[in-house]
Amino acid sequence: MSPSTPKTGTLAEQILHTVGGARNIESVTHCATRLRFQLHDGEQVDEDALQALDGVMGTVRQSGDRLQIVIGGAVANVYSTLTNLPSMSGGATPRPQSDADVKAAFRSRSRGRYAWIDSLFEYLSDSFRPLMGVLLGSSLIIAIASVLDALDLVDFRASDKSATWVFVDAMWRSVLYFLPIMVAYNAARKLKVDPWVGAAVMASVMTPNFTGMSGLGSKIPGVSCSTNATLGTQECVARVFGLPMQLNDYGGQVFVPLLMAAVLALVYKGLRRLFPESVHLVFVPFFSMLVMIPVTAFLIGPLGVWAGNGLGTGLSWLNGNAPIVFAVIIPLLYPFLVPLGLHWPLNALMLQNINAIGYDFIQGPMGAWNFACFGATAGVLLLSLRHREREMRQTATGALAAGLLGGISEPALYGIHLRFKRIYSRMLVGCLTGGVIVGVLGGVSTKAFAFTSMLTIPVFSPMAGYLIAVTASFFISMLLVYFSDFRTPVERARVNAERDVAEGPTSVEEPPADNGEDVAADADAPWAATPASAEGRALAAPVAGRVVGLDKIEDPVFASRALGEGVGIEPADGHVVAPVDGQLVSVANTGHAFGIRTADGIEVLIHIGIDTVRMGGEGFDVAVEAGQMISAGDLLAEVDLDAVRAAEHSTVTLMTVTNTANLSSVEPHFGQDVAVGTPVVTVRR
Repeated sequence: MSPSTPKTGTLAEQILHTVGGARNIESVTHCATRLRFQLHDGEQVDEDALQALDGVMGTVRQSGDRLQIVIGGAVANVYSTLTNLPSMSGGATPRPQSDADVKAAFRSRSRGRYAWIDSLFEYLSDSFRPLMGVLLGSSLIIAIASVLDALDLVDFRASDKSATWVFVDAMWRSVLYFLPIMVAYNAARKLKVDPWVGAAVMASVMTPNFTGMSGLGSKIPGVSCSTNATLGTQECVARVFGLPMQLNDYGGQVFVPLLMAAVLALVYKGLRRLFPESVHLVFVPFFSMLVMIPVTAFLIGPLGVWAGNGLGTGLSWLNGNAPIVFAVIIPLLYPFLVPLGLHWPLNALMLQNINAIGYDFIQGPMGAWNFACFGATAGVLLLSLRHREREMRQTATGALAAGLLGGISEPALYGIHLRFKRIYSRMLVGCLTGGVIVGVLGGVSTKAFAFTSMLTIPVFSPMAGYLIAVTASFFISMLLVYFSDFRTPVERARVNAERDVAEGPTSVEEPPADNGEDVAADADAPWAATPASAEGRALAAPVAGRVVGLDKIEDPVFASRALGEGVGIEPADGHVVAPVDGQLVSVANTGHAFGIRTADGIEVLIHIGIDTVRMGGEGFDVAVEAGQMISAGDLLAEVDLDAVRAAEHSTVTLMTVTNTANLSSVEPHFGQDVAVGTPVVTVRR
């Protein structure tokens, strides 16, 4: 390794350094075994240092500043780590994708029937996901305060709290109050707009100058205030440039920055097309702010607040005229109100109810939503323990603690539920169940403004009815998520396969123990002669055809044995089967490559054709999924060899043992025409 190459850090970080950094990468993709880079300048690659990295099996230079780095079975994990490095967030300049690339990416993400719904969920999720750490931090501070309040050690809601507890309030309110600025930053970044412009626009309506106009009210010329009879809140209007501007407190609002960022993206990108690139830095942010700050203050901000206030007034009417319907609608509405921030005005309505009539009727049904949310999170936690997903386990644990102890749903919602839309339908069943129970029992009320957590259950009346409702909501959502999974079957197989690759051979299921019974072998099935033994394990031909040595292969990676010893087969047809019993640890999205690991740790790669990854899956009909157990002879794929030839790719099918270096010997047998299932490689441990 050269002195300039870091000796610490992940393999992905070291690779990024040796290829010239993020700014030298135009695009990066991967196939079954290799990272494929399109670089701006291939001369910046430190190839000697790259070859010396532990985990890199070899490199292949190609024309046009293209570079292949051979990783082997762990390539998906390395690729994921590489593309999620902070320096890669804005450094790479992707080239336009081909139709095949777009289709492959579309399939790999398992998108739903309506693309706009997926895009909306992604927009919401990516706007909040980076905030998970501070959201969890603030919510746990609330949880601690709630515990002390429940134990009567401090009155967390007293109006005359000491300076100490006022300061504690500031510790957690710092995140929730300034959440709109943080969301605006992330939302703008998601839409490929300068995120600081988005943050600045949202911050303009949260400055002391703006909020002070409401605080001083009629003391400022041009400002007039009135009181909302339903919500009990003060509403002020200022005359700015001769036009009426509604003054609102935007602290904690989420819908406003999400809508603002969407409009900002249109304005910002239009300005980039209007002005020459040489003056973008000066004029694009300037005119974006000049346009968007007034639009937000005059139109977008009030629109978000009006929507919330209108919702609060409507719910108040509904509870008075149809209380059972109200008890059902509240927990079904909240999962959609919270992501958009439209639930905040309801807090004012809850406080107004307590002040005006001495109790509140919203928080009881709302508890059914909260506990359904927490139950779904518990289901995710159980699945993450079952499938050994460390990152999801950590996220779910923190979110569940914040929910059950602090009554805060945002960490679970933004960190998990919006990322996996399958959860919502399961969670809504729990919401509905709890709401029906609250309605049938005649409603639930409280005389306090309480975070709906485990610690505040005693403040609701009747407590028994409330406890039954939230318990049912929790466990129904938990069980539905656990038994149906929060990932699709394809996503689950892929994630588990990537986990198995990362964990190594020990994660493969052990074969059934020998029970002493004799099993009759089919004389016509060559698979019966392929068990591991003192003489070695035989790997059978995955396709019929002519067997050739790797030296004859026109791909330098396979010819150099960087991916292990093995054979190539010029196929007689496109019927490709498994050469050995084992687990499919990887299946390329394009269907051209399969990774199999046997129970005793032999790792086999089946690679159909040379550079067929460029076909984007056209002509490949895959019959299996990553993660499943297979037997020798099981169909892997049907391949249209004519389509491969028409795309000017070699049809040779390769089978190599990628962990050859860890074995005693791998002996290929070539120079013969074979049928499917004929032994062509002998492996000895």
